[in-house]
Order: sequence, then structure tokens, then C-alpha cells
Amino acid sequence: MKRGCFVTGTDTGVGKTFASAALLHALRRDGGPAVGMKPVASGCERTPQGWRNEDALALQAASSPRPDYLLVNPYALPEPTAPQIASALAGVKVELPTLLAAHAALAGLAGGRVLVEGVGGWLAPLADGLEQADLVRALDLPVVMVVGLKLGCLNHARLTARAVTADGCRFAGWIGNAVEAPGPHSAAYLDLLRAALPGPCLGLLPYSPGAGPAALAANLAPG
Repeated sequence: MKRGCFVTGTDTGVGKTFASAALLHALRRDGGPAVGMKPVASGCERTPQGWRNEDALALQAASSPRPDYLLVNPYALPEPTAPQIASALAGVKVELPTLLAAHAALAGLAGGRVLVEGVGGWLAPLADGLEQADLVRALDLPVVMVVGLKLGCLNHARLTARAVTADGCRFAGWIGNAVEAPGPHSAAYLDLLRAALPGPCLGLLPYSPGAGPAALAANLAPG
């Protein structure tokens, strides 16, 4: 991941941002730079500095060097709903050239090592006529998938991985994130995921309420 990666999730609420922040800390273990980007974020709060999104702020905090917020999150949309709806309500048009320009600026800060976090699941559009796959192909980034380890994750993970590769994008691997306390068949689920997915497991984030991403970064091996 010397040129960064794109992080997607099997669904909304699988800990994609937490895993992304942990992955940023893991990438920085070699002493080099790595910065995060949340191109489109819906659900923002007004601050004296402008609209700010919690996920984008988490990525900014995990970055080194610390980039300007407007580069991390070029489109901060107030309403906490799908980007297509949120952008329409805000009267904003999300455009690919703006995202590419922000990424290029971040890449210049971090020697090309930029982690880009998508929205929701893989097939959630960034805007009308703009799929997440369009951005991934334009940036030529490998895709890392965050799997929320819970009932149903095998189906969601297989569908997402299949969609990523069907869209002509590179599936670099997956991170398992325990979003709930492990059940009696947790180990068996992990075995099934390892056997079914077309890329390696880059690490497992344990169920640790209250723990920060930096503390759990040691569980990841981004390569």
C-alpha cells in the first residue's frame, strides 16, 4: 500500500472509519507519512470553521502530517443521509475533478500514501452518475474491505468482494472488525471468510469498547 488504498465496507455501521484510522496508524509504523481522506461525508455539524464530519475528523487526527480539513473532506454535507440526497438538500454538486484535486494535494503531503474511505457499502453512489468504483479507478487504488464480524457477514463480505472485482478494481484484502462480542461460532466464521474471499486478511480488530484506533493498530499488517 505504498501508494495508499481505498477502504470500503460490507455495509454502513461496520466500523469502517475506526478500521481506517487504525490502518493509518499501522501504515505509519515505519516512520513514514500517511494521511486519510473522506471525499464525501454526509452528517456534519456546523462549527466556527465550517461544516465538520466526525468520521473525517477521525481520519484527520490519525494522519501525519496533519492535512487541512478541506482536503480531507472536500464535500461536507449537513444531512445524515445518502450522499445523493444530502447533496441535493445542500444544493451541492459532487464532482470527480474536485475529489481528484484534493487527493493529489494530499498525495503531495504524504508521498503518495493516502487512505481514502468510501461511503456506506461499495454500491452506495457518491453522487448521481458517480460510483465509488469510478473514483477508485481514477485514482488506481487497491481496495481494502472492512467486514463487520456478526451474523450475516459472510454473505455481505462475499457480495462486496465480488462487486469490487466485477467493477474492475483490485481487491487487496480485508479487515475483520468485531462490532459485537464474539459468539460461539466466531472462529468458524473467520475460517469461512478466509476461505471464501479473494484476498488476504490484513488483521482482526477485537471487540474492545472504549479502545482507540491507535491502540489496536498493532492488530493490522497492511503489508
